[in-house]
Amino acid sequence: MTPEPPNAALSSHHGLQVAQNSLVRTVCQAPRSASATELRRQLHWLPVRQRISYKVAVITYKTRSTSKTAYLSDLQDYRPARTLRSSHKLLLSVPRMALAFSTKAFSVSARSV
Repeated sequence: MTPEPPNAALSSHHGLQVAQNSLVRTVCQAPRSASATELRRQLHWLPVRQRISYKVAVITYKTRSTSKTAYLSDLQDYRPARTLRSSHKLLLSVPRMALAFSTKAFSVSARSV
């Protein structure tokens, strides 16, 4: 068994980003030396990290607006102790987590996007 790198999320995102860059060059039939960033912009593709954040935000919005799935819709609204300018916004409270692994759960990551 090989030890996991210190920041496994970064390495997994990096691998996905390399795959996406290769795919965008293939789709555009561009040489390997072409800028993947420019090609992604032409295709209106988001980089991997931004795509993950976008997808979590979309799932969170759909869960909050439809309330069809009980195990996902138990997200708690943020209720400040006093009136703030952000009181009218639909914010979620972010729970404190003791373990770094538990921050990967949807109920936690959805609140921090």
